[in-house]
Amino acid sequence: MRILNGAARRLAPALLAAAMALSLAGCGDKNPLDPKNPVSLTVWHYYNGSQQAAFDELVEEFNDTTGRELGIYVQGYSQGSVSDLETAVRDAIEGKVGADEMPDIFSSYADTAYEMERAGVLANLSGYLDREDLERYVDSYIEEGRIAADGSLRIFPTAKSTEIMMLNKTDWDAFAQATGASLDSLATMEGVAETAKAYYEWTDSLTPDTPGDGKAFYGRDALANYFIIGMQQLGVEIFHVENGEMTLNTPKDELRRLWENYYVPMVKGYFGAYGSFRSDDVKTGDILAYTGSTTSAMYFPDQVELEEGSHSIDYVVMPAPVFEGGRHYAVQQGAGMVVSKSDERHEYAAVEFLKWFTRPENNLRFGCVSGYLPVLKEAGSVEKLDQAIEEQGLTVAPKTYDCLSAVFSGMGDMTLYTNKSFENGSAARKVLEYQLADQAAADRAAVAEAVAGGVSLEDAAADYVSGAAFEKWYGVFCTALNDAANQ
Repeated sequence: MRILNGAARRLAPALLAAAMALSLAGCGDKNPLDPKNPVSLTVWHYYNGSQQAAFDELVEEFNDTTGRELGIYVQGYSQGSVSDLETAVRDAIEGKVGADEMPDIFSSYADTAYEMERAGVLANLSGYLDREDLERYVDSYIEEGRIAADGSLRIFPTAKSTEIMMLNKTDWDAFAQATGASLDSLATMEGVAETAKAYYEWTDSLTPDTPGDGKAFYGRDALANYFIIGMQQLGVEIFHVENGEMTLNTPKDELRRLWENYYVPMVKGYFGAYGSFRSDDVKTGDILAYTGSTTSAMYFPDQVELEEGSHSIDYVVMPAPVFEGGRHYAVQQGAGMVVSKSDERHEYAAVEFLKWFTRPENNLRFGCVSGYLPVLKEAGSVEKLDQAIEEQGLTVAPKTYDCLSAVFSGMGDMTLYTNKSFENGSAARKVLEYQLADQAAADRAAVAEAVAGGVSLEDAAADYVSGAAFEKWYGVFCTALNDAANQ
């Protein structure tokens, strides 16, 4: 602080500014903990399997080191799925009979956290993190967590993900050798759709006695991301949120491009969705490639299992396709951690644990198992990943390593995006996730039945993929989305 000319009348405003800065720092400048009287924290999350094991291992290490020094003891509990976790938290807030008490920390996506913030149960984390702390984290991750009306931080970024494309290279090579197909064509959604058509026709030609039995090439998880990121790539923010108010943007031309490059290939059988996740569909040989979360890399199969036998496959990790001529946006996703509003000691202790968990060496250790991206700027590089692996002697699955490396290498060419939270955001996202997908599945079944009855694919699909069909869908879709967002 500098006082010009020693003017006494200027001293009061300067002191006021300093006081405000200290209030923003909150108890970040003082430690209310006592190692002789440790604080016990409960953490609810949705990690399972290897992810849960990795998280539990880190919690144990924290308790034995930094936690012991500070006087913090953490216990983690998996609530099962994301849906199970959200239900458990809501039950705790409402005090339902048999519900557990609110945890001190719990995993939460932004839409759910926004709901909890409006219920008044989340701690303000801005008071426990100074400017230097915040600047170490990826800017967009911090901004995603500023869901309070005053812009203060409510979601602590702990592990993030984006989307990639994974491909069964072994069976692709046979297709490419026969047709001249190139991996370069998969850089755009239009290229994926064209390649999928060629793959369907090629596989159909392998069984000339059974016309119309071509196979799907591509699928994708999280269709809501397809809408949100696809529209963003085309220059449209479908959910524009400002000052807590959401404006819905559904221009017809851009949505026509999304419809033509997902619904149309789905109805014609060029794209597919059969199991719970598209990695399941790769395993059963129903598709060759998919777009999914970085966390899905560990589930990409090592072999394809068919009725007539199985065969091993190799893989390729590629950037998620972008619309032709579009800007290179990629989804920013993954739950953060929120802290329940309680008292200074518990809130301070919770933030100290989360700061420890997101240290580069710890966050990368978790990411090497889970496929999640670290949240500190300094940790997001192949060099840091390799350093963590070497220094900690980590064993990393090749697919997870290749996935993380590909994302780190491509960060400079992409912009991560997630829409800001708004009331009824979860309901609106469900429309994006299911409305078109459900219609495509039903219409594909009708087309497949017609083809099995001897109708050509083009004739069977004609009414479903016409301009009139789009207009009808567009009206239904916009009405459903508007109703969900404004219910």
